[in-house]
Amino acid sequence: MGESDSLAEFLAVAVDAAKKAGEIIRKGFHHAKHVEHKGQVDLVTETDKACEALIFDHLKQHLPEHKFIGEETTAACGATELTDHPTWIVDPLDGTTNFVHRFPFVCVSIGLTIGKIPTVGVVYNPILDEMFTGILGKGAFLNGNKINVSSQTELVKSLLATEVGTKRDKETVDATTNRINSLLFKVRSLRMSGSCALNLCGIACGRLDLFYELGFGGPWDVAGGVVIVQEAGGCIFDPSGKDFDITSQRVAASNPHLKDAFIEALRNAE
Repeated sequence: MGESDSLAEFLAVAVDAAKKAGEIIRKGFHHAKHVEHKGQVDLVTETDKACEALIFDHLKQHLPEHKFIGEETTAACGATELTDHPTWIVDPLDGTTNFVHRFPFVCVSIGLTIGKIPTVGVVYNPILDEMFTGILGKGAFLNGNKINVSSQTELVKSLLATEVGTKRDKETVDATTNRINSLLFKVRSLRMSGSCALNLCGIACGRLDLFYELGFGGPWDVAGGVVIVQEAGGCIFDPSGKDFDITSQRVAASNPHLKDAFIEALRNAE
């Protein structure tokens, strides 16, 4: 079996896991939730934990030689170091606050890194039944149809997405809102969907032109979406303009036409 066949097999296993977890999310979406706080505004539900257990059980059953990093297990057990070994990085329910409020932007995000490089990505929104997939070098797809980033060339006509993050200390909130205030004069409009993974997929399929987020939870927020953006022809980079680091909790994405102007706008917004 060649590498390409192996990656296709890995993707199929991840898609099956995402669908199974998505069924749990769909069933729990309209029901009362038992909500716990990981931080001041960072939530976790029994659905997050059930989905992560299901996904890891499924992946380990089919790919026992691989390593695994998950949001809820990492939150419970401390940081897990990313190595060069094939590693599945999972956010079992990205958009937990949306899930609690029955706002339909929630998803399962599953990414595989090999040599620390995002190689396979699956992001599934079970409420809208949208399955985003990507394999390094093989393109990106939404429900089986090829997707591409937007062709927008002007910042002023671009739709920007970001998130305020989970910190609510005055210094962080002021820096966040000042940055947004600056950028609003340079783009068409702003969206906050509440899901980092779905924002990345919005870039990949051309619904969004620009996205950045600072201080998100960890690599599980981006591991699935990064390869999907890149395979859709998009750019992933650090908001400073430096190379993207999956462990840095900083990400920006755009189409190639807007990258340089976006980086300049972000720098001027600091």
